[in-house]
Amino acid sequence: MRILFCLTLLLTASTAFADFEPLDNIRSAAIDAVAHNDADTLQVTLDGNLQMPKCGSALQANGGQRGVSEVSCSAPTAWKLYVPVKITRSQPVVVLVRSVGAGQPITADAISTEKRDSAAIVGAAIYDPAQAIGRVAQRTLVAGGPLLETDLMSPRAVRRGEAVMLVVRTGGLDVRAPGKAVGDAGLNERVNVENVGSHRIVQGIVRAGGEVEVQ
Repeated sequence: MRILFCLTLLLTASTAFADFEPLDNIRSAAIDAVAHNDADTLQVTLDGNLQMPKCGSALQANGGQRGVSEVSCSAPTAWKLYVPVKITRSQPVVVLVRSVGAGQPITADAISTEKRDSAAIVGAAIYDPAQAIGRVAQRTLVAGGPLLETDLMSPRAVRRGEAVMLVVRTGGLDVRAPGKAVGDAGLNERVNVENVGSHRIVQGIVRAGGEVEVQ
């Protein structure tokens, strides 16, 4: 009768098995099953006490979900292992080479690009330095950390209380009305504006020249 050995089964030395499959063979098979072109490193950790019966032919391995390999042997004794494989994929991201205070702009000398494990970065990383230069730190940012989209904001193009021009574009015509910004915002960001004539609060998108386009 064929016997199925799962990862949760602990095998000990037995007179029934005079020889055991080398752990290096199991490790190599597990890695080969989940290897990807964009993976920098693949790491398998096996219990040094693991003892699987020697396989009479090459081990079979299939890549499963979330970096788990299914390694198996068909003869002379059938067994199967589910082996976790740690996959590291590194790619260049923008990182700070010096700390930046809240409200300070990001300059070219404050950033660099380094390869980091993308799976270890929590949030939307910035990959192109051009997407960071000129933007403003939302909070104090410490050197060495990757820059995230949530760390930065656009420079303030309008500030609360400033006079702006409300613009409604419709049918090829521009309808304009004076307004007053209710909050701060950068170019292409949304801001609430009070229409000076009607005192209504409307929301629009900040454009160049102090205009707020109401859509």
